[in-house]
Amino acid sequence: MRPLAGRVALVTGASRGIGAATAEALLAAGARVVRVARTLPPTDGYLDLQSDLTDAARVEALAERVRREVGPPDVVVSNAGGFLLRPLEDTSVTDFDAQIAINLRAPFALARALLPMLKAAGRGCFITVGSVADHVGFPENAAYAASKYGLRGLHETLVAEYRGSGVRLSLVSPGPTDTALWEPFDPDRRPGVPRRADMLRPADVAAAVLFVATRPPHVLIDWLRLGPA
Repeated sequence: MRPLAGRVALVTGASRGIGAATAEALLAAGARVVRVARTLPPTDGYLDLQSDLTDAARVEALAERVRREVGPPDVVVSNAGGFLLRPLEDTSVTDFDAQIAINLRAPFALARALLPMLKAAGRGCFITVGSVADHVGFPENAAYAASKYGLRGLHETLVAEYRGSGVRLSLVSPGPTDTALWEPFDPDRRPGVPRRADMLRPADVAAAVLFVATRPPHVLIDWLRLGPA
C-alpha cells in the first residue's frame, strides 16, 4: 500500500538525521520527494534542491522553483534546524542569534514562501518538526528552547490563520533523538541526558511524520509529541 502515490512531498534538512529518514519514509509511501538542504549526497529517486534557508531571498527562489517544476506540494515537512546545549553564561548573543536564525527565522521564511501556494490550491499538509523543548524547559537549553518555543508560537498562529483554507498544519515534537547533532555534546557522559542507545531513532520520528501526513483530509493532528519509552 502506497498512501502517498501521486503526491508531492518536500522535506527540508533532508541530508541527514530526521530529515533523511523522513524523505525515505515519504518516498516509500509513494510520494515524489523534493529534498532540500545546503548539501545533498546524490541519491536516485529524489528531486534535490540546494538552498540555505537562513537566506530569505534563496527561500523565495526555492519556492518559485518548486511551483514551476512540481506545483504546490501536497506535504511540506519543515524540519531543518540546529541544536545547542550550553549554559546561559557560556551562550553568546551570536550563539543565540544562530539558533533563532535556523530554528525560527528559516521556518518562518519557508512558511511565508510556501503556505500561500498551498492555500491557493486549497489543500496540503504542512508539518513542522519541533522538539520536546518547545513545551518544556531544560538546563543548558536557553537559546535552543527559546527558538523552539518561538517555533511553537508560529505554528499555533498559523493553525489559526489557515483554518478553513484546506491546509492542515501540524507540529511533531520529538524527544531526544539519536542523530549527528548530539556528537559535539557526548550525551553518554552528560548527567541528566539519555544515552544515545536509549534515544528515539530518526526512523521513529519519520514514522510519526508519515502518520500525520497520511490522515484523511478532514482530520487535523495539531500537535503530536513522542519520546523514548
